[in-house]
Amino acid sequence: HLLPKIDMLFLGGGMANTFLKATGIDVQMSLVEDGQVEAAKAILERAKAAGVAVHLPVDVIAASKFAEDAEALTRPIAEIPPGYMVLDIGPATVKAYASALKRAKAVVWNGPMGVFEMPPFDNGTRTVAEAIANSKSISIIGGGDSAAAVQQLGFADKVSHVSTGGGASLEMLEGKRFAAVDI
Repeated sequence: HLLPKIDMLFLGGGMANTFLKATGIDVQMSLVEDGQVEAAKAILERAKAAGVAVHLPVDVIAASKFAEDAEALTRPIAEIPPGYMVLDIGPATVKAYASALKRAKAVVWNGPMGVFEMPPFDNGTRTVAEAIANSKSISIIGGGDSAAAVQQLGFADKVSHVSTGGGASLEMLEGKRFAAVDI
C-alpha cells in the first residue's frame, strides 16, 4: 500500500446517492446504483468499525431535469423535492469538505462532486479541486472525469499527480499489479 491509512472518505456525485439511499435518505429521481445499496451499507459499517469518518452530503443542488437551464434548488439532503435529482453537493457540504481537506496529508480523488461540465452544478467539483490544489497534501487525481475536471478548472499543475488510469490507478494504490508499471 502506497498511502497512509485512510481516515476520511468524502462522497459526492452519483456515488453519494447510492450511499445516501443506503442510510435511508430518499434521493428521489437521482442516479442510484440500486444493486449496490447493500454493498454501500456494508462499506459504511466497515468504515465505522475501522474508525474511518465517512462524509456524506448534508445539502445538495437538485433540479427537475438534467439541463443547464434547469431551476437549481439548494436543499438539505432529507428535503429533495419529489421529481428532482441531485446534480451537485450543496454549499454547506462544499464548505465542510473544503475545510476538512485542508488538514489532509494525502488525498486520492476519483470522481467529481456533481455535474462539473454544466453550471450551476459545477461549484462542488470546482471548490473541492481548489481545496486540494491549495492544500499541502500529496494529491493523486484518479482518471476519467476527475482528471478532466482538474484540467478544465486549471488545477492540474497544482496537484501531485493526475492519472489517466482511473480504476487501474486505484487498484495499484490498493497494492494490485499495474501492467504499465510492471513493464
